[in-house]
Amino acid sequence: MIDEVNTASSSPASRMGLVTRADDEFAPVVLVVDNNPMSQRRVAQALRARNLTLIECEDGDRAVDMYVEHEPDLVIMALDIPSLDGHIAALEMRERDEDARIVFLAPRRLSDLAQNATYSAGAVAWIEKPPASTTFDEVWPRILGPIPEAPGLADLDKLYPEEESEEASLPTPPLLGLPPLGSGELPPLGIAVPAPVISDEYPSIPTARSIKRRVTRLMALLFIGLVGGYLWSFFGDIPYI
Repeated sequence: MIDEVNTASSSPASRMGLVTRADDEFAPVVLVVDNNPMSQRRVAQALRARNLTLIECEDGDRAVDMYVEHEPDLVIMALDIPSLDGHIAALEMRERDEDARIVFLAPRRLSDLAQNATYSAGAVAWIEKPPASTTFDEVWPRILGPIPEAPGLADLDKLYPEEESEEASLPTPPLLGLPPLGSGELPPLGIAVPAPVISDEYPSIPTARSIKRRVTRLMALLFIGLVGGYLWSFFGDIPYI
C-alpha cells in the first residue's frame, strides 16, 4: 500500500492507480452517474477497495454541472439516464475538457449503442451493467490508458440543438399598408372617437388645510355640545327669572 506519495505533480491517469486514503485531499475523485440504485451500489462496492472519493448523481444534466464543479478524475456513466443521455452528456464534458476520462455503463442489449457511443465520445472503455468487481480489475489498465479523440464533438450541435427562443419563434406581424415614400398621400383616417368631456361639476379633492379646518370645526361643535349638556344638568330645572 502506498501511503505517502507526492500526488500533487502526478497526472490524473497515474493518480487513478494510487491507493490513497479516502480522506486524503489528493485522493482521485470519481463521478458515478446512474439512475439505477443497484448499479450505483455495484460500482461503489467495486471501487471502494481502491479508496477513491465517489460523488454520485442520476441524470445527464446534473452530471455535466457536477463535472464542471468538481473536476473529477474519472466519470463512470450509464448511457440510459434521464434528462440528457449519457452519450450527449459525455460529449458535453469532452467539449469543456478534452482530457475528460469517461467509462460508459450499458446493459448487454445496448452493446452496439455502447460501442458506437464509446467511439463517438472518446470514452476509454464501456462496461456491461450491472458491473462486477472483477470487471473493473480487468478493464482498469484501459481506464488508465490514453484518452481517445472524440469525433462526435463535430456533430454535437446536430445531436443536441439549442432550442430557439420564444421570441424568435413568434410569427412576424404583417406591416400596415403605408403609401410609398414621397407619394405625398396618407391613408384615410377612420372615424375619430370624440374625446370625453371633463365636467366642472366633479368634486375637487380636499386639501390638507381644508381637512384640518373641518376637523377643527367638528371638535369645536363636540366641545360646545359637551359644555352645554353639562350646564343643562345643573341649571335645566331652574325656572327663568
